[in-house]
Amino acid sequence: MRKRRTVRYNPRKHKDRTDWERVRGLTDQDIEAAVAADSDAAPIMDEAWWKEARLVEAEPKVHLSIRLDRDLVEWFKRQGPRYQSRINAALRAFMEARRVRPPTPRG
Repeated sequence: MRKRRTVRYNPRKHKDRTDWERVRGLTDQDIEAAVAADSDAAPIMDEAWWKEARLVEAEPKVHLSIRLDRDLVEWFKRQGPRYQSRINAALRAFMEARRVRPPTPRG
């Protein structure tokens, strides 16, 4: 199995490929048309949306000491910074999947 090569982005070494002149030249109508044409784009939030918006603060994390297999921790660390947040996300996804369908009894 070939080892994957990770290339980290460094803004000092990599040239920005965004055409900022074109972006600056876009009108509100251009942007609205682009958003409407893109099914993956979030809708444009108008003034009415902002009047209904409420700030939702994240629950504080619990400091916890937990024992995990070395290879598991090393794998998460190799994925880059914030490995603890990714472990938290993996555990949350597991929990939410179990909430949808209760675990089947082992027998």
